[in-house]
Amino acid sequence: MDTLTRRGRAVRVLGTVLAAALLLAGTLWGQDDDFPFGPFRMYAGSNPPNDPAPDTRVEGVDTTGAMVPLDEASTGIRRAEIEGQQGRYAADPALLREVADAYAQRHPAAPALVEVRIVIRWYDIQGGRPTGRSSDETVVSWRAS
Repeated sequence: MDTLTRRGRAVRVLGTVLAAALLLAGTLWGQDDDFPFGPFRMYAGSNPPNDPAPDTRVEGVDTTGAMVPLDEASTGIRRAEIEGQQGRYAADPALLREVADAYAQRHPAAPALVEVRIVIRWYDIQGGRPTGRSSDETVVSWRAS
């Protein structure tokens, strides 16, 4: 096995110190978007044992009145992208037209979507266990004009 030169060793040490400094700075002041140098807080906490658990989905209604699930396979847009932008969609529901357009591109022969909505299904939890009850809340809705 070859040994490292003094310069090679210095480069590796400098790289390690730099990576450690970025990780430390990201942990102290960063956000999830700074990954891999930011804290990955998405799963760092937990809800109290009696709080409902949210499950976000996107759905559409086409010109025939049928409900169409709008998942990654049907639109090319990941659910995490929708959830991450939910505040923007709430502030400007017309942005949901992008989801309808993405669906139309993938399904040109399908009936057009006249409504797109973000729905959260709240699963009831008691004592840390699901009760089997749930309720749906439409948090953002866009209708074609």
